[in-house]
Amino acid sequence: MILALDIGNSNIVIGCCEEDRVLFTERISTRHEATELEYAMAIMSILNIYGLDMRDIKGAIISSVVPNLTNIMKDAVGKISGCRVMVVGPGLKTGLKIVMDDPARLGADLVVDAVAGIKEYGAPLIIIDMGTATTISAIGEGGEYLGGVIMPGLEVSLNSLVGGTSQLPRISLEKPKKVIGTNTVDCMKSGIMFGTASNIDGMVRKIRRELGCPGAKAVATGGLSKAVIPLCDEKIIIDDELLLKGLVIIYMKNNG
Repeated sequence: MILALDIGNSNIVIGCCEEDRVLFTERISTRHEATELEYAMAIMSILNIYGLDMRDIKGAIISSVVPNLTNIMKDAVGKISGCRVMVVGPGLKTGLKIVMDDPARLGADLVVDAVAGIKEYGAPLIIIDMGTATTISAIGEGGEYLGGVIMPGLEVSLNSLVGGTSQLPRISLEKPKKVIGTNTVDCMKSGIMFGTASNIDGMVRKIRRELGCPGAKAVATGGLSKAVIPLCDEKIIIDDELLLKGLVIIYMKNNG
């Protein structure tokens, strides 16, 4: 059993995989002040909920876009499992060809998404990852990472809207009844939810056109994808386990 973790700016995704099967996926809040012991206890609690034994974990792998937490989490996992902990970055084989201006600057989470996306869905491919930021990755016909798009995530947009105005309330991120709102809350829900869905639709169409492949598949992942993607007009597959699958693929590439 492989323990896989992705450290993001807002959440840490934690999961366990056995061969090609994801046993569970959970999220905890990213806490910069948390200690190695606190993270170790959080991981153990999740494993206990699912009735899993730490002794069954044979290896672990971490991807992170929060550098100051990477070693804390690595030590936390090592403390409770005693197994080797890999970190996605220089020195690990991914099999991904990156043709951007500066490949070393590509986020570990985007690398992992791309590795899993290519294996699961082939190429060309468009990958949408909805977290603190919404990222869109473009994969060419040969499986090469061409580049992509970074735009504000749902909650970032909402926080900016509420924080920058004096009368708009904080709202829940749920589907509005219709596009044309008839009160302030429904107008805001429409703008945030349908607006984001329309934004994604437009970017997917533009990327397909730029790739020269109108039939390129699109797949979405991330904590907010289930709330937004069903509102899109374009056909987009939701795969909430994409990142964990990618981490396990990379682990196996580097562990024989």
